[in-house]
Amino acid sequence: MSFSREDRSRLAGWWFTVDHVLLIAIFILIGAGLVFSLAASPSVALKKGLPAYYFVERHVLFSALGAVILVVLSFLTPRETRRVALGVLFVAIAGLIVVHVTGREINGARRWLSIGSHSVQPSEFLKPAFVVISAWLLAEARKRPEMPGLWFAIGLYALVASFLVMQPDVGQTLLLSLVWGALFFVSGQPLIYAAAIVALGLAGIIGAYFTFPHVEARIDRFLDPAPGDNSQVDRALQSFEQGGFFGRGPGEGTIKTSLPDAHTDFIFAVIAEEYGAVACLAIVMLFAFIVLRALYRAGQEPDVSVKLGIIGLALVFGLQALFNMGVNVGLLPAKGITLPYLSAGGSSTLAVSVTLGMLLALTRRRVS
Repeated sequence: MSFSREDRSRLAGWWFTVDHVLLIAIFILIGAGLVFSLAASPSVALKKGLPAYYFVERHVLFSALGAVILVVLSFLTPRETRRVALGVLFVAIAGLIVVHVTGREINGARRWLSIGSHSVQPSEFLKPAFVVISAWLLAEARKRPEMPGLWFAIGLYALVASFLVMQPDVGQTLLLSLVWGALFFVSGQPLIYAAAIVALGLAGIIGAYFTFPHVEARIDRFLDPAPGDNSQVDRALQSFEQGGFFGRGPGEGTIKTSLPDAHTDFIFAVIAEEYGAVACLAIVMLFAFIVLRALYRAGQEPDVSVKLGIIGLALVFGLQALFNMGVNVGLLPAKGITLPYLSAGGSSTLAVSVTLGMLLALTRRRVS
């Protein structure tokens, strides 16, 4: 693609201001997800009585649609990004309300809406919108003390966290709490408030342990695993042992046939068995590069609300990947959080595309 500096079209303006390095890294991740889907998805589809490439075809479809969303959103200005985020936030919260009233229950949680033959998880789309609006509110509280931006941000967090806990979705609640807490701290709010938030966070984790039986079971199993209980995490760890440094080869893995979530929550373990630890390290480095590149651009951004938005979106993306990989290697209890662009799932793929599309929009160079 070639443009002249004299070209004043919006496409040319986008091309000269978008972060090409970040854009290329994201598309490499999308491509990797398509390759690894071929390794994990067919065995799961066959076990469910579906055509072998059912999940692969869905992954290709949603990845292509996600790539379009990603590029379209990257054309936005910061003000347009906030407006889109506000619209998505309202729709996502409305979706959470509908889920609470009519959503179908799967594995003891009510998180999904059925639209035709597809399921949509509103909380996935909530994350980027919540982060961008929270960043703007916290920035306004810093720039204009007379505006109750801080209390609006706190109220928004309380509302969102309440809906997520009611589902219950402790993993997403913890993820958004960590990101919101980081934004609160970085935005320069009083440290006494930050200390109070940390205390409330710890109280929330303890409360979740004693309130939700599945949370208690997961934490107990993580802290004191029973020998030979053959849980999904145990089988995932076996994948790393059997894969070694360079893996058993594409399609040669066997443990994926006993992992019901091999194509979603435990895709990283499938990659470890078939492609080896070297491939896993390459994936970790790619995720880290995208996050660090975004944080580098945030450090160059003079606008506080844009800076906080970049930081928040990068943390949502990076922590989601970290949580998933941490579960796969046995460092964290199971949370049901997908690996961005690598795990199968329509809502997850499209929501990550919204996240990174907004990230690309905010990291574009501003022409003075």
